[in-house]
Amino acid sequence: MYEDFVPERIAKLRTQKGVSARDMSLSLGQANNYINNIENKKSLPSMQAFFYICEYLGVTPLEFFDEGNQNSEALKEFIDEGRKLSPEGMSTIMTLMKQLNDK
Repeated sequence: MYEDFVPERIAKLRTQKGVSARDMSLSLGQANNYINNIENKKSLPSMQAFFYICEYLGVTPLEFFDEGNQNSEALKEFIDEGRKLSPEGMSTIMTLMKQLNDK
């Protein structure tokens, strides 16, 4: 299961970030084909490399495995902005979100 998920998720997040597999590989201090080999299911990253990959992609390991989260960057920004809201503002946003989800 994860043999397919991990390469596909890395490719998706890398594409969303707008970087090539080669540039990502080199940025991680690896050979230029490192990410390409992972995405083509020739290898899987070590646990330490996985953490570096998550850091590079700007996601936590939890966010990486959250299949339901199609846009982790937007959700992260949404949560960051939500933390700044007053209790009244949070209540207003929650009401609006519930109305939008009911449609």
